[in-house]
Amino acid sequence: MTLNFYTLSVIYLVYSFLGWVAETVVATIRGGRFANRGAAAGPFCFIYGTTGVLLAVSFGDLRTEPVYLFFACMMAATVMEWITAKLLERLHRRKWWDYSGKKFNLNGYVCLQYSLLWGALGTASVLWGNNVLLRLCAHIPVWLLRPAVWVSLTVAVLDQIGSAVLVQQYAARHPMLEQLNQRLGERSDTLRRRIALYIEKRIQYAYPAAARQEQTALRKGEKNFLSVSDLLWLFVIGAFLGDMVETVFCRVTAGVWMSRSSLVWGPFSVVWGLALVLATVLLRQEKDRSDRYLFAFGTVMGGVYEYVCSAVTELLFGTVFWDYSKFKFNLGGRINLLYCFFWGIAAVVWMRYGYPLVLRGMKKVRSRVRPWMTVLLAVFMAVNMLTSALALARYDARTSGEAPKSSIDMLLDAHFDDARMERIYPNAKKVTKAG
Repeated sequence: MTLNFYTLSVIYLVYSFLGWVAETVVATIRGGRFANRGAAAGPFCFIYGTTGVLLAVSFGDLRTEPVYLFFACMMAATVMEWITAKLLERLHRRKWWDYSGKKFNLNGYVCLQYSLLWGALGTASVLWGNNVLLRLCAHIPVWLLRPAVWVSLTVAVLDQIGSAVLVQQYAARHPMLEQLNQRLGERSDTLRRRIALYIEKRIQYAYPAAARQEQTALRKGEKNFLSVSDLLWLFVIGAFLGDMVETVFCRVTAGVWMSRSSLVWGPFSVVWGLALVLATVLLRQEKDRSDRYLFAFGTVMGGVYEYVCSAVTELLFGTVFWDYSKFKFNLGGRINLLYCFFWGIAAVVWMRYGYPLVLRGMKKVRSRVRPWMTVLLAVFMAVNMLTSALALARYDARTSGEAPKSSIDMLLDAHFDDARMERIYPNAKKVTKAG
């Protein structure tokens, strides 16, 4: 099975639809009335599609190890469910589902019963489901499949944006999205009420846990609220500090100085920067938990995160940027138990010492940093990441013997030749594609 934009789009759309069907049927049977379980107005439950793509990209190389595959799928899907629940709660200030009544639950966001189910479904999708789905798609002519994918993705994305806009009561400013959302909502469950009231009522039907709760004041009066600008600065600072830590660690353990940067300009580790932002956003409410809890949570989350990062970058750039095959207790060379423990330690240190320090520092940043500085930083990092992605893609193509096909390729060859790329990414290993 070859993974590319179109095959992943098919997986995303089909699993989003199948997830919506399954959730809606179960909720309708339990509630005795129809309940559209999607967050959007149309027949989509995007967490299933997103998770399906994540598992297909990340765990394809575990097909020969079904036991490891099951636990990997279980953990990844559970993390996705936990993240989704936290983000929905933060956006809408209430829980959309609550597993508090089930055994072995984590604050009502996830529970062992459903984690085992996600593991089984994920394993089935990676072992058989994706191949069956894509074999069926192979019988559809390319001239028909590709336009259908683009149209379906456009409708799905606009539907999701439209629903989010309406739930936030901004529909009056976006009449086109409201009209599209109205039509999709009518076809989905034939309700023809005013769209904002329809979505709120549907949320109450489909997610009783959300309907029973009053909105929690996550932002109102919150002293420690971090804005998008704050998170951008946190990402950059985390990326810089992560690069420095890894550089010193390599010097101490391997006796050499080497670049640990993810980007072609500047010492920035995107993996660390993004991890710091995610940890801050998702673990803020857990900061008063015990060190044991934070360590266990960081170990699992960090392991899943690092594994997914390794698999995604390999798919995008045809290159492995770290390889733990020589370590004991490694999984596919992408993660190992020792470094998973490091993630756990990092979670404890960050929530106990780093996070409070950042909160104090952000107050000074807000008072001294002008908006134009933040905009300039955002533009620089965006250009830096785009250039790095293009340089890595061209490096992969160049080492495969592909001649430059455009002026951009020639520009990249001139400024980011093999010697420079090997200096920036000394541990990168090109993956030999089968076939």
